[in-house]
Amino acid sequence: MSKSEQILILDPPTDLKFKGPFTDVVTTNLKLRNPSDKRVCFKVKTTAPRRYCVRPNSGIIDPGASVTVSVMLQPFDYDPNEKSKHKFMVQTIFAPPNVTDLEGMWKDAKPDDLMDSKLRCVFEMPSENDKVNDVDASKSAPSLHVSKSDGTSAQAKPVSTSLDDTEKKKLLEECKRLQSEVARVAEENRQLKDEGLRQRKALRPDNMVSNSGAMMSKQQSSSSLPSLLVVIAAIFIGFFLGKFIL
Repeated sequence: MSKSEQILILDPPTDLKFKGPFTDVVTTNLKLRNPSDKRVCFKVKTTAPRRYCVRPNSGIIDPGASVTVSVMLQPFDYDPNEKSKHKFMVQTIFAPPNVTDLEGMWKDAKPDDLMDSKLRCVFEMPSENDKVNDVDASKSAPSLHVSKSDGTSAQAKPVSTSLDDTEKKKLLEECKRLQSEVARVAEENRQLKDEGLRQRKALRPDNMVSNSGAMMSKQQSSSSLPSLLVVIAAIFIGFFLGKFIL
């Protein structure tokens, strides 16, 4: 018994084209459409699994629905003389009712129930004309957009450039001003610290002098008190003696 014909409609049907340069990831899309009235399970395989990333690489497509598969080619050193031998295969099978384990379903599937389509990979480098056209399109697109908006496409670019220069000058001046302000604040902070240290040093001798002065005054007052008492006693004694003699 021969294999069944592929039920899905593939777009593109036979070739997956990747357009360089290939110094970065290059992505191409493969559209799978289910024209039948049954659910279809699909799986995407490749002969070079380390060179490609496929999302999604498997799933279920409802009747009349479509799925877009992204095929991402990893960066590599392109050799125009080397032909690509990479191939992809889209394998499909009608989904059993109430299927939950897709991996188990694929393992138990009979070869006669499987449908597949093969695609080859084609690497293309952009020609010089394509590069020129891309550059021209990128240059003309902004000018057309400006001309539609206000009709001043010829003057739009110089004005924006002058505005950018003015803004840059303002930003530079503001940065310089902020830097000088930071330096000034740092200098004031340093001076305040030095002044605080000097005041602390000055206060220590003064406190010592004042304390010593207080102690000396207390000693003098305490020592002068007996002398005063002796003088008063001598006056009284002399007064009394004078009275008795007279």
